[in-house]
Order: sequence, then structure tokens, then C-alpha cells
Amino acid sequence: MSLKYIKWAKIFLAIIATIVWLGVIINVSNFDMPFIEQAPYCMGSTMLIFMILSGLFRGLDYWENR
Repeated sequence: MSLKYIKWAKIFLAIIATIVWLGVIINVSNFDMPFIEQAPYCMGSTMLIFMILSGLFRGLDYWENR
């Protein structure tokens, strides 16, 4: 696979992850509970989404260096 495609795949994945993250944060902020109870959902979803993104980036980096 061309390095150009891997670069664009990373950009695409980062944009998709950011859109999903914003959607989750907006959804959580609409819960009928105080912020102190929303915070774990915000932190958990942020860590999960960007952990998956980091894993995908590592996979693409491995593929790029092969």
C-alpha cells in the first residue's frame, strides 16, 4: 500500500474519531443529571475512542514500516 494512502487513512480515521467523540460528548451532556455524574461517561468514552484510534494508528504505522 502506498504511503500516500496510509497518510490519508490516518487523517480520515482522526476526523471520524473526532466526530464520534463530539457526538458522544454532546449526547452525554444532554443527560438529565448533574455534571459530576456525567464526568465518568465523558472520560470513559474519551479514553475508549482515542485508545481505539491509537491502536489503529499503530497498525497503520506497522504497515507503513513493513
